[in-house]
Amino acid sequence: MPFNNDPIPVTILSGSLGAGKTTTLNHILSSEQELNAAILVNDMGEVNVDADLVERESDLTQNDDEIIEMSNGCICCRLRGDMLDEVGRLAEERDFEYLLVESSGISEPIPVAQTFARGFEDAEFDPTGVYELDTMVSVVDAHSFWQGFDSGQVLTDDEMEPQGNRVPEEALMDQIEFCDVLLLNKCDLVPDDELEEMEAVLKTLQPRAKIIRTEHGAVDPEEILNTGRFDFEEASQSAGWKRELQHGHHHESAADEHGVTSFVFDADRPFHPERIARLFADLPDGIVRAKGFFWSAGREDIAMGLDKAGQSVRAGPKGTWIATLPKAQQERYFAARPGIKEDWDDQWGDRGSELVFIGREFDQETLIERLEDCVLSDAEMTEDWNEYPDPFTADEQRELALADD
Repeated sequence: MPFNNDPIPVTILSGSLGAGKTTTLNHILSSEQELNAAILVNDMGEVNVDADLVERESDLTQNDDEIIEMSNGCICCRLRGDMLDEVGRLAEERDFEYLLVESSGISEPIPVAQTFARGFEDAEFDPTGVYELDTMVSVVDAHSFWQGFDSGQVLTDDEMEPQGNRVPEEALMDQIEFCDVLLLNKCDLVPDDELEEMEAVLKTLQPRAKIIRTEHGAVDPEEILNTGRFDFEEASQSAGWKRELQHGHHHESAADEHGVTSFVFDADRPFHPERIARLFADLPDGIVRAKGFFWSAGREDIAMGLDKAGQSVRAGPKGTWIATLPKAQQERYFAARPGIKEDWDDQWGDRGSELVFIGREFDQETLIERLEDCVLSDAEMTEDWNEYPDPFTADEQRELALADD
């Protein structure tokens, strides 16, 4: 091929196990005859079944170095350096025009995107300027998603054991919240009216992405190749819960019509640790996403975090209060974000709680009342909080609730 110094565009496909990533990839390869692509397929197992399927169902062969298998780990963590070594080797040969990456079912998309957009310090090859991330695609199994969502159980049928502290539901939520294009696959297995409700939920969770219904992974290649949609900063801030925190709720007819609601709970007093832990472990099934930070009485040294995805609820140490930092460092925060100073409390600084809840057909008023009951009363504000038991003592966020517990 002619010498070309232009960056090589990259499309990354994420999605839970069985969602249809490999089927979608094979559809693209079979329908886009002019596409001269290299393929990287990541599989958690020791045997890369997906890579074998791609090779068997397309004209690609390993002998031509057009397909790369990355097995026994995820390219979002353990195999990031190995992935860059491989795509660096491909870039030296430069006999392809596009790179397609299929990540494993529990891969987190943000680290993968960071690897291509910003490089990775433990790798010799720097992809910036050589590769250009073009489109982040997430494939969602409409049938499994709706079964889990409608029953109040898990959001995915994945039965794989957690990778480290991650569970499949959290990985799925990451994939939904960080993408440019969301392919709602297996739509032939779900009635149209339920698809409309599902899209309302997904649009609330991820307002920025283009949602496309597909069957058997059949999507127009132009929807996910050379789209120019990727923008790292915009994608990083595009989750529905982040928009809710920053801008408040903007009613959208589709979401309202299907009962999808969201709200932010703020408090400038701490939660009673035992009461809030019990509430987090007993959130309504209709809550599909909850995230934010909170103040647990007796732990004034550190900000606690809440992260609910499906039935998985994790809460525990998450960050640092600005009030605990040296004065010089505090002033740098005030200069960068003047709003912090406006809400600063003379005694407690920035300590407080700010939690987002997104769900469908749950009793918002009752949940708000329950949250308010967890906030310390006037009498409790004068007590010795150090005598309160601390349910958030683990170094890592603690799992408070799982499906089928």
